[in-house]
Amino acid sequence: MIIIADSGGSKIDWRLLSSNGRIAEAHSTGFNPYYQPVTDLHKSLKSVLLPLVDERVDRVFFYGAGVSSEKNQDVVKGAFLAYFPDAQVEIGWDLLAAARALCGREPGIACIMGTGSNSCLYDGEKIVEVVANLGWILADEGSGTYIGKKFIFDYLRKLMPESLATAFHEQYPWSREEILEKVYKEEKPSAFLASFTRFVGKHMDDSYCHDLVYNSFADFYEQTVMRYPNYQELSVHFTGSISFHFSSILRQVGIDKGINVKNIMEGPIAGLVEYHRKDI
Repeated sequence: MIIIADSGGSKIDWRLLSSNGRIAEAHSTGFNPYYQPVTDLHKSLKSVLLPLVDERVDRVFFYGAGVSSEKNQDVVKGAFLAYFPDAQVEIGWDLLAAARALCGREPGIACIMGTGSNSCLYDGEKIVEVVANLGWILADEGSGTYIGKKFIFDYLRKLMPESLATAFHEQYPWSREEILEKVYKEEKPSAFLASFTRFVGKHMDDSYCHDLVYNSFADFYEQTVMRYPNYQELSVHFTGSISFHFSSILRQVGIDKGINVKNIMEGPIAGLVEYHRKDI
């Protein structure tokens, strides 16, 4: 049996590939070793994963954020070995998951575009180059946070159409002070800002919202994808909620910039299953 885990900030998607071809799936609370104790991962393993294991586990592939350091990799690996001592455990970061799921064994540029954004150049086996990720305060072009930050800026500065601002206030009747409190003093400000993409998505018939998303994606292409060598000769792929739900605009911006956009997936887990079938 092979276990595949795609761990995000809010949940872990699990897939168990049996030797007879059967695939089981499960979901549990997300885990990031930088912010959570390893006991959280143990709880998920015991309560969610172990009940589904009905044969020997030979390989484990765990992908997620916060596992780039050797120390954190050892923490995650140790948790799995406590339950599957004979398994070979491989820990990879979320960009590797995206690259394997989207590109398979072909070279390409793999991108993540959800609450945050990231990208890498992949040679079909490994990541060979990454445009520096600077986080949501400095960068994260094209992401939900990026779109939400620009939207709320224009709302507070009264730079958007009045009819749109009125509709927004009716749904979110917060004062300027209340919004700033949520951004600067409460937990997870990036997720708060990204939440406004739902409103933007519902008003895409308004040229302001369309242009906001279009220009945010243009910033992503220009600041990340177009910085990779020979980007015009490679397929560019995306995973993440923002790329999935705004895929038509994302493809159009790519066409306008001469970029070959190929696969767009909401999440990488299905692609990871296809990638790892050979390991059964």
